[in-house]
Amino acid sequence: METATAAPLVIRGLGAADLDAVVAIDAAQQGRSRRVYAERRLQAALREPALHAQLAAVDEQGLAGFMLGRVLEGEFGRADTGLRLELLGARADVRGRGVGRQMFEALLAWAQRHGVRAVHTAASWRDTRLLRWMAEMGFELAPLTVVERAVGSAAEGKGVLPERQAVALEPGHGPGHEIDFGSREANDFERQGRGHAEVRAMQPGDLAEIVRIDRAVTGRERSGYIGRRLMETMSDSAIRVSLTARLDGAIVGFLMARADWGDFGRTEPVAVIDTLGVEPEYGRRGVGRAMLLQLFANLEALRVERVETLISHHDRRTAGFFVGNGFEPSQRLAFVRRLPPQ
Repeated sequence: METATAAPLVIRGLGAADLDAVVAIDAAQQGRSRRVYAERRLQAALREPALHAQLAAVDEQGLAGFMLGRVLEGEFGRADTGLRLELLGARADVRGRGVGRQMFEALLAWAQRHGVRAVHTAASWRDTRLLRWMAEMGFELAPLTVVERAVGSAAEGKGVLPERQAVALEPGHGPGHEIDFGSREANDFERQGRGHAEVRAMQPGDLAEIVRIDRAVTGRERSGYIGRRLMETMSDSAIRVSLTARLDGAIVGFLMARADWGDFGRTEPVAVIDTLGVEPEYGRRGVGRAMLLQLFANLEALRVERVETLISHHDRRTAGFFVGNGFEPSQRLAFVRRLPPQ
């Protein structure tokens, strides 16, 4: 818990020169280094500064703390703009002196300047220290549930997973078109047969079709968001796990996911499904199941152990899809800090 006495600090933007200090502080907190993740987040902020809030707290000894946030534009079906608080840390000698509060107040000011309406994050219900800090910062439980499913050997005892497949199928290659994803089973991934869906790695040329499907599903024009996420998929090989599905020679579904090794303080490799859409007229032909099967096969080859996503308490259709495909409630809780109207 932080006291009312704040350390004399300067709050500024994080820069490339801060990387070593960020990694050192984070490693001291987590017990392991997440240098690759921190470096990727800093590089992303330099590419798209309007979509990232990366703050540094500096005292006479150097970097005292850091806070990283990323703008949410359309992830998890949201219609408004949010900010995801992904990573924060402080040197051991300044904890309890208001460093986190000062950085968070600067983060809220950044959010308001950029038209953000709420700050989102997630945390394990067991992390009592972090939960106490979040309560002091005004966070409350969000109307969302984090659901997850284990991948590969980590899923033993939770249903049979599909046969291993290539990490990134090229058009015309791989066994993706040989699996029957359309039959309704008590537990998905338990039977495979002959089907029609062809699942491929997402490509830049898929953008127009993806935007069209997303518009049909959501009723909103989100070409900017879809385009930025697609370009991210193409530019960062570490998160290239986004897919499209084809039937009757056309793209009829897409799944956007990212594999990260650090969001929300996680230390194990986890993939997050941000967006999934299937053209309505193909809604009962197993397209979503096909993409999940391929995603799990790809992630197992990448040694990612778990997949998670967020589902709204009001979206029963999406909840039914993920629960029907073996996802279960996570030990992590979703939180939101709403900002006053401007």
